[in-house]
Amino acid sequence: FLINFTHRNGRMKQMQPWFHDNPALLEAVRDSDTVRCVYFLDPWFAGSSNLGVNRWRFLLQCLEDLDTSLRKLNSRLFVIRGQPANIFPRLFKDWNISQLTFECDSEPFGKERDAAIKKLATEAGVEVVSRTSHTLYDLDKIMALNGGHPPLTFKRFQMLVGSMLPPDSPVEALSQASMGRCVTPVLDNHTDKYGVPLLEELGFDTDGLAPAVWPGGESEALTRVEKQLRPDLSTVNFERPRNTASPLLPSPLGLSPYLRFGCLSCRLFYSKLAELYNEVKMNNSPPISLYNKLLWREFFCTAATNNPRFDKMEGNPICIRIPWDRNAEALAKWAELRQEGWIHHLARHSVACFLTRGDLWISWEEGMKVFEEQLLDADWSVNAGSWLCHSCSSFFQQFFHCYCPVGFGRKIDPEGDFIRRYLPVLKDMPDRYIYDPWNAPIEVQSAARCVVGVDYPKPMVNHAEASRLNIERMRQIYQQLSRYRGLGKYFSPSLSL
Repeated sequence: FLINFTHRNGRMKQMQPWFHDNPALLEAVRDSDTVRCVYFLDPWFAGSSNLGVNRWRFLLQCLEDLDTSLRKLNSRLFVIRGQPANIFPRLFKDWNISQLTFECDSEPFGKERDAAIKKLATEAGVEVVSRTSHTLYDLDKIMALNGGHPPLTFKRFQMLVGSMLPPDSPVEALSQASMGRCVTPVLDNHTDKYGVPLLEELGFDTDGLAPAVWPGGESEALTRVEKQLRPDLSTVNFERPRNTASPLLPSPLGLSPYLRFGCLSCRLFYSKLAELYNEVKMNNSPPISLYNKLLWREFFCTAATNNPRFDKMEGNPICIRIPWDRNAEALAKWAELRQEGWIHHLARHSVACFLTRGDLWISWEEGMKVFEEQLLDADWSVNAGSWLCHSCSSFFQQFFHCYCPVGFGRKIDPEGDFIRRYLPVLKDMPDRYIYDPWNAPIEVQSAARCVVGVDYPKPMVNHAEASRLNIERMRQIYQQLSRYRGLGKYFSPSLSL
């Protein structure tokens, strides 16, 4: 829970860890005498959390970067240990707060939390001001155009936002000029009392932890944006940058974790994309363009905003109830995603299909939990929405389109660079067999020093048989659902993985 405290008119603000395009932050410093930027961190939650070390490291790096930026304005970040609801009343009083400003949270539990904080503030006589900047649009306005309900097909969503005014332009970044006379009271013991903790202080074992492939922070995010959207129009690439050996490997220009952690304003990114599209006179964005990815993010945020059961099958009004199997052993084999905290979006589609309707017939909720724990960019709304979609539980109904793990790899990375990097036991396997080494002749396996069943496990499932059975399962489920009115309300045959 990131906030910004000021006083004079003392103001307090919940913000993302960025300076650019932060209207609530600018509101906080306007006409104020003092400002305090505060991040609440519950050490107990950190120590008991199921979130992976990569996500915590990224967060702490974001906070360190924010503190560094604040120092340049003679300010500091205040990291406060404990629960906001327990600490707010004391801070309101001790810091003489008169106004709280914060960025709106679109997710159900965030809105519930913010409502509780607003109540505490009101009881303490503190004025509350909120601003929207974490999404491109005001999600309530989108739903109002749709009769008070979120659109449940991407095509409908596109039509609605197409009828709205373009997203607001990003506001100016916080600067010494916009700070004006506003200052931050900083004591000599600030670092000891309010400094950003180390991973070890939160109970994480960092022995053997590899260097971060994704450095956290606004500074890194803005550098990546400028490199990815450089003004040299001859090199403009609206798809994912292809400057690695395999398109499945992490790109040094990737942005998704920075959007998720609030290091990059989606409105800033949108405005830069719009400028670039106009310059190269592109009338329509490509089907997997960066612009469309922003809209999918917005779509899932809208679908989830008033649905606290959005990440569940039971009690979720837009989710098909599928009788998934339970298979702890197969789930454990599938769930090893622990090295870097990121997966290419097409690979996510493939592994999600494999876990659910494609091969293992395991609930999408289990996969969603693994992604939430391990992936840097696992946003609650987008993560749950994507799993609903990939498992054909909502939004997408073309269950007969099923990823083949072998065929997918051969198509997108035929030389198997991704496999050789993360499974070095297969590094000497010929390209022909890199995705199905069990089909290689025994002499080829021996020459590659990778004998299946000895050095490398045998396949956990026969994809051809399992996918054929599961497609029939899905067909029967959909036939049953088709007897009920309203199925078309939730699905669009035009959507595709």
